[in-house]
Amino acid sequence: MSDDITPRLALPLLQPGQAQKETTHNEALALLDLAVQASVLAVGTDAPPANPVAGNAWIVGGAPTGGWTGQARAIAGWTSGGWRFVAPRDGMAVWSVADGQIARFASGAWTLGVLAGSRVSIGGVDVVGARREAIVEPSGGPVVDVEARAAIGAILAALRGHGLISI
Repeated sequence: MSDDITPRLALPLLQPGQAQKETTHNEALALLDLAVQASVLAVGTDAPPANPVAGNAWIVGGAPTGGWTGQARAIAGWTSGGWRFVAPRDGMAVWSVADGQIARFASGAWTLGVLAGSRVSIGGVDVVGARREAIVEPSGGPVVDVEARAAIGAILAALRGHGLISI
């Protein structure tokens, strides 16, 4: 990889002497490279890895040690210039490679794998909405159909087991 670009997003870096602002500008690009479309190797790690690779990042845990001391819950990324840290803000989201899930930051903490919303829509069609009232188990009636009741009971049990309907 060329030293003329950042390791994560391949953003161009100013060369020494350009507009006499290269140090500040390059630092800003390195931090942008760490934060934009963020992806981390793990969430909640307290100790920096022994041999990090430029472009790799982690979400620091609550009791950091070593080179991460004082950076609890920050995004830590290794660059050719050493560790860089991005302080999380409410609403930040990063992809956790280890977990295969999104981690979101809110109220001072990272939450892994939780999606919040009021509905799921695919192709403009709502496929999941607000939870509806409980469906009553079939019972009684003038004609008893044992197989139908067993099938309906199995469907209800499966939906309840996944939290899709109330008990």
